[in-house]
Amino acid sequence: MILINVKFSVRPEAVERWPEAVRPFTEATRAEEGNLFFEWSRSLEEENTFVLVEGFQDDAAEAHVSSQHFADGLEAMRPLLTSTPQIISHTIPVDGWGRMGELQVD
Repeated sequence: MILINVKFSVRPEAVERWPEAVRPFTEATRAEEGNLFFEWSRSLEEENTFVLVEGFQDDAAEAHVSSQHFADGLEAMRPLLTSTPQIISHTIPVDGWGRMGELQVD
């Protein structure tokens, strides 16, 4: 699986409209073949920062970044950002989420 984490620093005046601005990109990506998950969170420490956690089957990420909705999504984001997003992208030997061993809830 390709695991990608991206931090987006959003302009303070755009924070409340960010979820709606990225909705078309999010919905199109979630519908892609090979997309395992695509989840947004807002940082508790940095109120203007959103974090995207995404997972793709190993061969699906290239189609994602080559898609029209990817290009459109980046252009929708660009005017709302204060800086270039930070990214971690790595191929890992799992197929998705697993159960946490250190904390079990029945």
